[in-house]
Amino acid sequence: MLMEIDMKSAIPIYQQIRNQIILGIASGKLGANESLPSVRQMADEIGINMMTVSKAYNTLKLEGYIITDRRNGTKVAEFPPATEEFIEEFNQALELTLAKAAIHQLNDEDIHAIVTQILQNFK
Repeated sequence: MLMEIDMKSAIPIYQQIRNQIILGIASGKLGANESLPSVRQMADEIGINMMTVSKAYNTLKLEGYIITDRRNGTKVAEFPPATEEFIEEFNQALELTLAKAAIHQLNDEDIHAIVTQILQNFK
């Protein structure tokens, strides 16, 4: 999976890495148990500090998207079930996103079209 990092973005680099890995998992570009590059490898490939990649990996590990084993390296975790905590977090994030859409006057049809298009990427 090729990482595309925008060094000028307001989104922190570790967050960009995290987001791209999650999108890669959801879209099928990264499968369960698939190996990820080591922290050092990814940092060298992107041209960033190893601590930035480490922060992204630690965040993904805490969220249950990856697992790390000293002998086997870092791999994509089995797809986790939706817990009550995840559903609550998802609802809050979606509510905020829909509030922004309402402020920018997107109508229901536009929102449904966008959601349908995005969901197609994950099938």
